[in-house]
Amino acid sequence: MLEDVSPRHAVAVGLLALIPTVVYGFGRPGTAGFVSAVNVVIIFGALYLAMSPIGDTDSVDNGMPS
Repeated sequence: MLEDVSPRHAVAVGLLALIPTVVYGFGRPGTAGFVSAVNVVIIFGALYLAMSPIGDTDSVDNGMPS
């Protein structure tokens, strides 16, 4: 079942982690909630980039003569 889910969709579901982070932020004084929300966004961005498709590797110039 989980094998059929694309990695990009799975990472998008990870954005649901912002909901409890926002609830935590409203329940605590100070900047803890804001810092937690920023951390969730950074993790989401990193996973999104890591799981995004890469370009065509055949057209990369690796310094080798043709």
